[in-house]
Amino acid sequence: MIHLALPGALVALLAGIGVYGVLARRNAVLVLIGVELILNAANLLLVTAGSRPGSPFAAGAVLTLFVITIAAAEVTVALAIILVLFRRAGHIDLTAVPDLTDDPDDPHDSDDPHHVDGSDEAPEPARSGEGAP
Repeated sequence: MIHLALPGALVALLAGIGVYGVLARRNAVLVLIGVELILNAANLLLVTAGSRPGSPFAAGAVLTLFVITIAAAEVTVALAIILVLFRRAGHIDLTAVPDLTDDPDDPHDSDDPHHVDGSDEAPEPARSGEGAP
């Protein structure tokens, strides 16, 4: 039988690396990998706790399956968001503030009625042949 200190040390190592990956990285994919390391550390802890002698139920393995299912859904949603941010901004740097407006190419398109575009030019008068019925 394996001693419970060895899996516990591996759990601590995986969780520490995962927390470092979440806190110290700016790349969204690396942050996602850090979150997955934390979830895998939790899975290992659940399986280790469920396999100890005298445990009446195999709850650790069942809970691990739930965590794996939730992690798969989380990765799917997170990668979809990262892909959209990369298409819109051209990078996945989490420290940069993304522009999430509908039309990022037209800065003068505003729904604000008090929006002033900064031009002081008067509109051109209509020529004699234009606009007449």
